[in-house]
Amino acid sequence: MTSLQPRSGMGLADIFRMFEGEWPFAEHHAMRAETFTEGDEFVIRCELPGMNPDEDIHINVEGNQLKINAERRHEERADRHSEFYYGNYSRTMLLPMSCNTDEIKAEYEAGILTIRMPRRETQISKEIPVARKGK
Repeated sequence: MTSLQPRSGMGLADIFRMFEGEWPFAEHHAMRAETFTEGDEFVIRCELPGMNPDEDIHINVEGNQLKINAERRHEERADRHSEFYYGNYSRTMLLPMSCNTDEIKAEYEAGILTIRMPRRETQISKEIPVARKGK
């Protein structure tokens, strides 16, 4: 069965934890995410409250990686006290081999970014013929 876990022994949760720590010399805040399969789709949901998806959220596919970048902008107020996090969020996730990257769709509603990635048919095994040298 194909899943969002790219290799045995190390699941997506383990990979996500590697990116949750503070990066030296950079402002960084972990983007909370959950992953699951639903029918024939892989689904990623990320908590990104208070954002404008047209301006603040950017999603790119590079090879077998899905990169999500977002920025929550400061609201300028003189009388402000805030415990909200403002700044940049980023997350890079490895995509399963069976993910159809040409048909990835994303939507944002009520502070949740949902990314849906349909599966494509993959060939489980393929035998490679061995040619005789000189014939």
